[in-house]
Amino acid sequence: MLYWDMAISPKIDSNSNLPHVVVVGGGFAGVAVARGLARKPVRVTIIDKHNFHTFLPLLYQVATAGLEPADVAYPIRTIFGDAPNVRFRHARVRIVDQSENTILLEDDSVVAYDHLVVATGATASYFGIPGASRYAMPLYSLADARTLRNRLLLALERADVAAQHSSVALNFVVVGGGPTGVETAGALSELIGIAIKRDGLTLDPSKIRVRLIDLAPRLLTAFPESASKYAKKELESMGVDIEFGRSVVEVEEHGIRFADGERLEAAAVIWAAGVTASGTLAHDLQASPGPNGRVRVRADLGVLESTNVWAVGDAAAVPAHDDTFCPQLAPVAIQSGRHCATQILRTLKGEPTQPFVYKNKGIMATIGRRAAVAKLPVGGVIKGTLGWLAWLALHLWYLVGFRNRIRVMINWTWRYFDWPSGPRLIVADAETAD
Repeated sequence: MLYWDMAISPKIDSNSNLPHVVVVGGGFAGVAVARGLARKPVRVTIIDKHNFHTFLPLLYQVATAGLEPADVAYPIRTIFGDAPNVRFRHARVRIVDQSENTILLEDDSVVAYDHLVVATGATASYFGIPGASRYAMPLYSLADARTLRNRLLLALERADVAAQHSSVALNFVVVGGGPTGVETAGALSELIGIAIKRDGLTLDPSKIRVRLIDLAPRLLTAFPESASKYAKKELESMGVDIEFGRSVVEVEEHGIRFADGERLEAAAVIWAAGVTASGTLAHDLQASPGPNGRVRVRADLGVLESTNVWAVGDAAAVPAHDDTFCPQLAPVAIQSGRHCATQILRTLKGEPTQPFVYKNKGIMATIGRRAAVAKLPVGGVIKGTLGWLAWLALHLWYLVGFRNRIRVMINWTWRYFDWPSGPRLIVADAETAD
């Protein structure tokens, strides 16, 4: 559970000369580290460019107008409001000086540390495809989700106007057949159907297509083949067109090109083809970063050639077994964050550190209302309504904030029996305006 035991413990003076642990990043891994150090004899400072923690697995529901942005975000200060030794700083990190044990922020202020934890997560990987980083729409931040929601709803509104004069066809292309791509394609198909039905759009549903494109020969390659077949069957029953073995060579402002020469007009290209740590602080921490730009770490999660710098979650190339690395998943981030906190405390006590061992608790992907797949560590695959209910329960369990849990639970319960209007709002601000 993401909440920690708030049992009574001696009050810790945050202004004392206790060792200072700086955690860069307020995602799953960073929050897990800070929770592991809360009410311990250390001072903790969390640094993040956003003052809130984002529940990334539900971003696609914000993008497809299933949830409000506030449902998946929670103030970092509130999370640690009862932890006197944990502080938050709203800032961006410019440079880490490991020789001086300092961090230079973008406002030119300097923060000194005794131990540093890099938990900066990952960002979209575009594989050097021309136009992808400029025109494709990733889904790895709350701003991404809100921007995508605006684009989707604007495209439907403009198509409705154009349909008054002539027939209109729209293509929404999702690139990537992993969990994010599958979940987004399914939710987008549901959004289109309900918007036409409930909002009075005069569009022909058969001409508003969702296309899921992947280079792989099947969906959800991390799952057993039975789960892939089920996901494909469910998506196709929802009207999603699935195309395997297709290589994207260019993304344009209003279209996408494939290796076979075809160009497809697209109202939006949604990018769910993979992640990388390149372009983040993690990538710049070492002269020779690990796979996908991740920080190379020892078995205890300490950065190679360092005694007081650590890396966790998607930012770290966490060793697994047989010279492989742990996947970039939320459970790995949470578990590695907890382990890192324990190792820092052991180091401060003069005790030897211990290697990180990832406990695989399975993976899940939802396809649509009452349809999901869950691969268990033992016992095979759960599909259908049972898998969907398991997916709902797990995500409610890990969602931060009691208010958020209640709101999301009510929303999902309502949508199970009916489909209310939902937050289908086009709202632009400094982060999401074109």
